[in-house]
Amino acid sequence: MKIVACIKQTFDTEAKIVVGGNGQISDEGVNLIVNPYDEFAVEEAIRTKEKNGGEVVVVTVGGDKAQEALRYCLAMGADRAVLIQDAAMVGADSRAVSIALAKLLSEKEAGYDIIFTGKEAVDDGAAQVPSRLAEKLDLAQANVVTALSLADGKATATCEIDGGSEILEMALPALISAQKGLNEVRYPSLPGIMKAKRKPLEVLSLSDLGLSADDVASKVVLAAAELPPARKAGQRLTGEVDEVVAKLVKLLKEEAKVI
Repeated sequence: MKIVACIKQTFDTEAKIVVGGNGQISDEGVNLIVNPYDEFAVEEAIRTKEKNGGEVVVVTVGGDKAQEALRYCLAMGADRAVLIQDAAMVGADSRAVSIALAKLLSEKEAGYDIIFTGKEAVDDGAAQVPSRLAEKLDLAQANVVTALSLADGKATATCEIDGGSEILEMALPALISAQKGLNEVRYPSLPGIMKAKRKPLEVLSLSDLGLSADDVASKVVLAAAELPPARKAGQRLTGEVDEVVAKLVKLLKEEAKVI
């Protein structure tokens, strides 16, 4: 089988967010990691290979630093990696990313049997790339998957929905977006880390994919970001019950403006 895992490099979830004077989020000194939901996708891709044979290809869009995330996935057990790196993709929105990935997978990496992604990226929470990519590749998709089995050219996926779950069956190739609980992610071993240094990592530009900057022009641009205001100190109301209730209602109306 040819198994593809799409990942994104994101801020560590424990990182302190700093907004610069230009209103942009700074990544200086911040630890960058593989998006946690994408780790479940890579793990499932590797497990699928271990059960069925074949190869695991990990792909992403990003800059030089994204190679670190790809090497981490190679150390986990993926076979090779592809990075789409181009100045026109800096700050790319979900639409632009899905266009670039779709072009790569439909031409350079055609012949895949299954594609894994995380259900969303923890930095923007957009959760758009999996569905956009499935649409562009004309693939069936199972989203927010917590259990998966493959047999006889079909995928059976258990998907998390509001208040319960649903089971979907679809023919391969298909796209599976992973939710926490799908598996338990392995840590790269020392031999795996050493082997990852020698595994192929291909870097492609937009022109290598037959795309131009206009083709991937973002429709959504982050104009500015700001941290939420510091939380105000709480108030303690004292007095008789009737007095406290009256004060509370007044505060809810005039200050909190929730009633």
